[in-house]
Amino acid sequence: MARIGFIGLGNMGGGMAANLAKGGHDVRAFDLSQDALDKAKAAGCLPVESASAAADGAEAIVTMLPAGKHVAQVYEDSLFGAATPGTLLLDCSTIDVDTAKKVAEAAAAKGLAAVDAPVSGGIAAAAAGTLTFMVGGPADAFARAEPILTLMGKAVIHAGSSGAGQAAKICNNMLLGATMVATCEAFLLARKLGLDPQTFFDISSVSSGQSWSMTSYCPLPGVGPETPADRDYQGGFAAGLMLKDLKLAVQAASDANASVPMGAEAMALYQAFANGGRAGLDFSGIIRMLNGEQ
Repeated sequence: MARIGFIGLGNMGGGMAANLAKGGHDVRAFDLSQDALDKAKAAGCLPVESASAAADGAEAIVTMLPAGKHVAQVYEDSLFGAATPGTLLLDCSTIDVDTAKKVAEAAAAKGLAAVDAPVSGGIAAAAAGTLTFMVGGPADAFARAEPILTLMGKAVIHAGSSGAGQAAKICNNMLLGATMVATCEAFLLARKLGLDPQTFFDISSVSSGQSWSMTSYCPLPGVGPETPADRDYQGGFAAGLMLKDLKLAVQAASDANASVPMGAEAMALYQAFANGGRAGLDFSGIIRMLNGEQ
């Protein structure tokens, strides 16, 4: 059993911390929300009063925070002062590649090991411990991180050096965002052309147009496996978070001088969807905007 600090107990982090506690670790958890702390306590974690307290005496520290600026601030203001040399830092937030590299370099300079380990899978997978982790960092740090991440996920993949985990995550989600838009368009077109949605699903799910967005996350209710579309687009992966990831991808593409016209168009569409007050809906709910619904 290891002592693990966990900072950031939101929709994703709460389930992840609970799975570490379930796995037998001594989890010292911190969040700004008292409700999140209460839920963590009920799940077997020990709530503490600050990020520094979570880091104190920890062998590993997991962060799950909204953006790069939050990660950099917590590392600089709390973790670097409280963590003992050799402590492993695992940042599971989705942030920009540049910040991921910079905090890893700063951690190494202070004698700490660090990996960037963003996740794929959503809230249900976080609770079930079936996330996918894309990990960037030195091989020895990955070897230490893998058994911890395995308690929270079904797949833990070493993507490369520091920042590679974040690069993999934003590329993956750019592909997902663009594919979901195309899937929504295809279902709407099929319906206008007189095709039954279930019949179109049955055909395309076994044809060259097949994708995860169609077969596992169909944006129309009553078609395929149950998805947020069957719950009025509640729960799942919020459109606002998809927009965040698409912005990270498009910015990274600009920095790398890469052409991503489909990714940029998907970003613009999700921006329009969010501007309409629907950032909290599941990202597949963009089908409503594409269908002209108010």
